[in-house]
Amino acid sequence: MNGVVVSVAYRPKPGKEEELLALVRGRVPTLRKEGLVTGRAPTIMRSRDGTIVEVSEWKSQEAIDAAHKNPNVLAMWNKFFAICECVPLKTLPEAADMFAGFEPLPD
Repeated sequence: MNGVVVSVAYRPKPGKEEELLALVRGRVPTLRKEGLVTGRAPTIMRSRDGTIVEVSEWKSQEAIDAAHKNPNVLAMWNKFFAICECVPLKTLPEAADMFAGFEPLPD
């Protein structure tokens, strides 16, 4: 079974940056408790426009599919949707750079 590395860009709603960062930091531990992600530590970073980018590894595509039916994961995602918008990576200013660089954030 192969893992799936996923990059997600979370654009915070005004005034929700710190709340979003706290949710992002808790995302992988929540998914790990549900048995959906690997032990690989996520990478969390910030774009020049304030968007938070996270790179993490799911156990498999099946684990991703299972997350969409998991009540604990759905409850967590609802918290995200209340304070941010998930946006395509190509909308970030760094996406135009040959070597996209982001501000690293502590886990």
